[in-house]
Amino acid sequence: MGAIVLAMGASLAAAQAADPPREINARDGAPMVLVPAGEFWMGLSEGEGLDDEQPRHKVYLDAYYLDKYEITAERYAKFLEITGWLPPVNWTMVKLPEHANRPVIGVSWADADAYCRISGRRLPTEAEWEKAARGTAEQRFPWGEKRPQASLALFGQMTKFSYDILKPVGSYPEGVGPYGAFDLAGNVAEWVQDWYDGEYYRESPGKNPPGPRNGQYKMVRGGSWSDMPVYLMAAGRTSKLPPDTRNAFIGFRCAQGLK
Repeated sequence: MGAIVLAMGASLAAAQAADPPREINARDGAPMVLVPAGEFWMGLSEGEGLDDEQPRHKVYLDAYYLDKYEITAERYAKFLEITGWLPPVNWTMVKLPEHANRPVIGVSWADADAYCRISGRRLPTEAEWEKAARGTAEQRFPWGEKRPQASLALFGQMTKFSYDILKPVGSYPEGVGPYGAFDLAGNVAEWVQDWYDGEYYRESPGKNPPGPRNGQYKMVRGGSWSDMPVYLMAAGRTSKLPPDTRNAFIGFRCAQGLK
């Protein structure tokens, strides 16, 4: 009996040791949070949202890591210094270190994709982004069911852009998502990997959907500092833009699979 108990204990210890850490640091030093493997409901039921947000469908995702925060101006400045990449729109407005922890804006989809790849990561798929924002309980917003308010996210700022409008990443602990990612609603909207296809939810694979193979627009998720509450919904597909778009409302964060 003692040998059996010891064996069971060793097996449990080995299983626990094999569990991936809940947080890691990426190559650029950015903290990342674990989104565990499993199923979640993506999209909305008929009558709940827009046509391209339907149907509600079950998706299985392998475990992955997602940046805890949106990529900051400070991290992007280091990327520009290393690569000589074209600076974002409004980059002359950035004052370091004053704006170091504000999210970078003015980046195209290709800019965001390049940053993630050079730092050993990639943009999250639309499904990965939505699971991180909704969890398995189909939350309306990253923090739950409560309507957006000033203590939860930065939104509804109907004014001309300046970097001082943006909040340092992580400024809204009450608005954190179910797996520990901050600012999934508000502050800046975020590029994701997928091309846009209004019918994709009706035909996407049930496991690790990669998004359409091509398209005219790239998806943007999460809503920005200027948007109304409806744009902050975790299942919302209200923004799709040409991939060369660069404006004051869009930033990004990166993802990566388990290593």
